[in-house]
Amino acid sequence: MTMTVERGGRVTGKRDGAVHPRRARDSYALFLLPGALAFLAVVIVPFLMNTGVSLTDWQGVGSPEWSGLANYRELLDDAEFWESFRHSLFMVAAMAALPTAVGLVLAAALFDYVGKHFGSRTAAVLRACFYLPQVLPIAVAGIVWSWILAPDDGSLNEFLQAVGLSSWRQDWLGDPDLALWSVMGVMVWVQLGFPLVVFMAGLERVDPQLYEAAELDGAGWWRRFRHITVPQIRPEIYVVLTWCTIAALKVFGAVYVLTKGGPGGATNVPSYFSFTTFFEKTQVGYGAAISTVLTVIILALSVIGLGLQTRAEDAEEGAHA
Repeated sequence: MTMTVERGGRVTGKRDGAVHPRRARDSYALFLLPGALAFLAVVIVPFLMNTGVSLTDWQGVGSPEWSGLANYRELLDDAEFWESFRHSLFMVAAMAALPTAVGLVLAAALFDYVGKHFGSRTAAVLRACFYLPQVLPIAVAGIVWSWILAPDDGSLNEFLQAVGLSSWRQDWLGDPDLALWSVMGVMVWVQLGFPLVVFMAGLERVDPQLYEAAELDGAGWWRRFRHITVPQIRPEIYVVLTWCTIAALKVFGAVYVLTKGGPGGATNVPSYFSFTTFFEKTQVGYGAAISTVLTVIILALSVIGLGLQTRAEDAEEGAHA
């Protein structure tokens, strides 16, 4: 070790061969460079190009004509866009709010009850069963559900007739009053496994003595859930809500496979509305404006979600300090 004397007479020690902090930061930057370049090429540049196209009047061929903010002014008065955005709020409920709430309860039940009484292997098998829809490609899941919900020979209607409830048979995807609710039901089934797995992973870091002490004090499962489980995995809850909300806002595959935005626009969402505006109506500038607005909304929600997650983590660290 070599000794150095700094200004003010303070003596410091430095190990021979130690890496200077600034040099270490520079070496970290080299590892980040490939990811930064990929992010620039795949995300930033296309977003800037899309924003530029949104300021033009263009049909996809020929030279774009500069229109400034005309597409955005038209968007503010477009009832079809606002209706599609309203449908997105229903998708947020189906893909974020409901799966998060149900997944939290199921994760706590598997961790705190099933794991203790039936073994961790049983809990792991059930967890895998709930997560299975996340593994399936959304196109495959959509096709299977379109068979199940078919009006004539679909499995659901056939089951209702077999149990004597033929009056409940419906055109689940063809009725404007039922189509959105049917798609929402499918998305709850698809999305439920993700919160469940994240919450169960979060519960692994909770001190088991907290549950044991609460159980010795006579606290039932629900009280342990309210006073231990939820506060301890609050950062994971914010992560799941943010992630699932973003997925709900940009949902496309399920709508495309199941209903193609119909019937009569009953299941249209901004991402599908942008797609049809681009490729069917060939209003490329207007479709780019829809995509830009949707991207800005998603970015804003991401920043809010990250802020809430950071605040929850800081509060947890402060409580443990």
